[in-house]
Amino acid sequence: MNARVFVGDTRFDAVAANDRGIAYGDGLFETMRAHRGDVPWWDAHWARLRAGTERLRIPLPYEMQVRNEAMQLLSGTDAVLKLIVTRGSGGRGYAPANDVVPTWVVSTHPLPPSTPNQAITIRWCETRLAVQPLLAGIKHCNRLEQVLARAEWNDLSAQDRDASEGLMRSTEGDVVCATAANLFVLRNDRWWTPPIDRCGVAGVCRAWALRELEAAESPLDVTDIEQADAIFLCNAVRGILPVAKLGGRDWAPHPRVEAARERLAAAHPGFAP
Repeated sequence: MNARVFVGDTRFDAVAANDRGIAYGDGLFETMRAHRGDVPWWDAHWARLRAGTERLRIPLPYEMQVRNEAMQLLSGTDAVLKLIVTRGSGGRGYAPANDVVPTWVVSTHPLPPSTPNQAITIRWCETRLAVQPLLAGIKHCNRLEQVLARAEWNDLSAQDRDASEGLMRSTEGDVVCATAANLFVLRNDRWWTPPIDRCGVAGVCRAWALRELEAAESPLDVTDIEQADAIFLCNAVRGILPVAKLGGRDWAPHPRVEAARERLAAAHPGFAP
């Protein structure tokens, strides 16, 4: 991993020990797929970051400086680019200061394995997502629910551990998302995805799919998922992941999923074959 740390517009060697992002998860992050040193969906990621900083009342770093540092780190490569923005340093206690200077960290990471040609197996997670409309949609730094959900794999049998992802429900029982991806289901010849107004992340790839696939939001329960004609997961790093198996339900390859993947490849060169 290569990383650069800044407080405001000044570069530092490391994040301060009293940074509120470390102490309280008081910050946001974006995880982006870079292609040949560029980030095709930069504007969408920055717009979501801006919305999050407005919600949390954290000053936004200067975009041009952030992007210039990111491009220097990428240096023409294909990689995962991560940007973290926190409220910066602060004393002990939850109350945020009024004169905030944000800390931001930009880093590069290897791409995940190529999207499989065959669809993936997923499972139901026992860990639930808390309902909190004030934080719904934004990609804040407190991801302990997802950490606990992924830790469930450690307690599974070898066969069940083969699942690539897990679906998460809210504490009220509605299906929200996967641990690191949004969920789309095909029903009545239309794509549907759960709303994220009470919990969950408004994914950048999710926004693309809502727009380009003419999908719609609708509350979904377990039965809606298990009776769907097709399912896929998506995020801005791995693209569209077709689902083949969930519990006792199997799905054959579906032409609507393949069509969606082809459209995504045309929209973002990082997902091209």
